[in-house]
Amino acid sequence: MYLIILAVVAVLTRATLRRLAGALAGAAVMGGAGLAIVAIGESAQWWHFVMAWEPYFLTIMWIGMIPCGFIFLITWRIARRFGGRGLAVALCVVAVVGPLRDSWYMATFPEWGSYPPGFAPMLATSGAYVLLGIIGHGVMRLVAGPAAADRLARRRWRPA
Repeated sequence: MYLIILAVVAVLTRATLRRLAGALAGAAVMGGAGLAIVAIGESAQWWHFVMAWEPYFLTIMWIGMIPCGFIFLITWRIARRFGGRGLAVALCVVAVVGPLRDSWYMATFPEWGSYPPGFAPMLATSGAYVLLGIIGHGVMRLVAGPAAADRLARRRWRPA
């Protein structure tokens, strides 16, 4: 399903091959960092996910996160249109919505895992979402270049 979403978002955002490669690279790095964050959260007892910690399973999970590159195509467009302030607003939205979404998942599907009571697990989840967004978008920017340099980017001043 994420491959279909990636294809649709790539078409809708008119992504170039370089931007698509940047989004996929950002998602690949984000996937590795995400697995590390899950392991850290498990050891700190901020959450518990029912998953096999075997190399083959972790590899499949990491590969499954790469099509999530559509997220960085969207953040690239936000950066192109609204600049750093737009990205900051997007990160704030993700910091609030992400933990709420995850809590809903865990309540709906308790066989997937659980969060202990308290504020710390939600704060850790929020921080994880923000950190993963920064890492993924940063890698995309390294590969695809800054969004403001795009020929379709809105210019504040037009040349006289």
